[in-house]
Amino acid sequence: MSFTQSVAIVGRPNVGKSRLFNRLAGRRISIVHDRPGVTRDVVVADSPEGYVLMDTGGIGMLPEMTPTEIQQATEDQADFAILAADLLLFVVDGRDGLVPLDETLAVKFRKMGKTPLLVVNKLDDMERTESVSDFARLGFEQTIPISAEHGLGIQDLVSAIAQTLPPAPPVRSDDSDPRTRIAFIGRPNVGKSSLCNRLLNMDRLIVSDVPGTTRETVELDLDYEAEGQEEPWRFRLYDTAGLKRRKRIDSSLDYFSAVRTKHAVESVDVVFLVLDAREGVTKQDKVMAHHVLEEGRALSILVNKWDLALESFRRDPLPGYEDEKDFRKSYLKSIRKELFFLPDSPVSFVSAATGYSIDDFLQVARDLDARMDKSISTSSLNKLIGDMWEHRPPAKIKGKRFKVFYAVQVENRPFRIKLFCNREERLNDQYKRYLEKGIQREFGLSGCPLKFSLAGKEARYKEEKK
Repeated sequence: MSFTQSVAIVGRPNVGKSRLFNRLAGRRISIVHDRPGVTRDVVVADSPEGYVLMDTGGIGMLPEMTPTEIQQATEDQADFAILAADLLLFVVDGRDGLVPLDETLAVKFRKMGKTPLLVVNKLDDMERTESVSDFARLGFEQTIPISAEHGLGIQDLVSAIAQTLPPAPPVRSDDSDPRTRIAFIGRPNVGKSSLCNRLLNMDRLIVSDVPGTTRETVELDLDYEAEGQEEPWRFRLYDTAGLKRRKRIDSSLDYFSAVRTKHAVESVDVVFLVLDAREGVTKQDKVMAHHVLEEGRALSILVNKWDLALESFRRDPLPGYEDEKDFRKSYLKSIRKELFFLPDSPVSFVSAATGYSIDDFLQVARDLDARMDKSISTSSLNKLIGDMWEHRPPAKIKGKRFKVFYAVQVENRPFRIKLFCNREERLNDQYKRYLEKGIQREFGLSGCPLKFSLAGKEARYKEEKK
């Protein structure tokens, strides 16, 4: 189930927002108390119907209800939840009737571009409708009377939410082609075409020791009959031209080959960056890896010609290594260090010449492709970010720290997470990488790039002025 839509429960203090939140979530999560101001942070849960529920603190608390700084922080977080939500449930108290603060909040929501469902709570006797009519002055089209405490009218509210929520965005942009699209990229003469030939078990592509033999991007379909599988694994392979450093592009042919390779990266699901085991990671490899991540494609590393590296090691063992296993472990550690910015991408040691481990990385491609369609539970995401902040708060900038009030996944391929925060400029690169690594590790997203969209206070004020 994909939790890509969100519903925020808002209103003044002590109208029953948390009780309604628990009722809609199907379990007791928020603390329910008659004392106003108990809920301060935004509490998040996944609803049984497949959207995210957000319980917010009461807006417009009086000074005697809570300290001023707590009140401001509570309302800041409520505002972020309002902007993040696809739908607001504006809860009012049917016993109290319409009060001036309800009218003030109705104006506030409209200024923020929101049209809520009006929920009249605490109507234990559903036959009483006179108090509901008082709220017609707020001018909202839909009004649902309920009793969150006794569960009255809840099903009507659930139906109204389902009818009012906008359609969920598609998770994957193109499902018309069932093939997993794989691009092999790398510097000239690292063995990209040889790898494709080995997979196809035929000399379909031209292979030469002359660097730059492949000028065009070649697309080839592969149906691979994996052991134990009834249906073949279906792939489309993209063999690309070797990418040179920009200063070495000395002809229009080189230029257009580079352009076509970049277009191939933009067209596929998974990219394999092919390295020459004898040369390791070069500056150009780092540039290509950065480009793949910027395009939001899943990325894996193939260390080709591993047979030659092992042959060299056997012939002249390097000091400091116990055996070939220790050599490989050290080599992997070196790759991780040089490509530290990768999202923990899988690394495979292969040989196109001998067929060593060639079949294994097709499973890697399938795994990466499946990961790119994952949906991250919003409640789990917010808990993780909160725990990471507590474990390692960011450094202060001009006396204040970066703070995330609410986070939600808004897109797949690439993964895009929207962070509603205090100030965008307070998120430095170091802390951004810390958040990225933590999210990728927690939700099993190794090899999948992650992008953040930030909405700070400035964005909120702009919305309010519209």
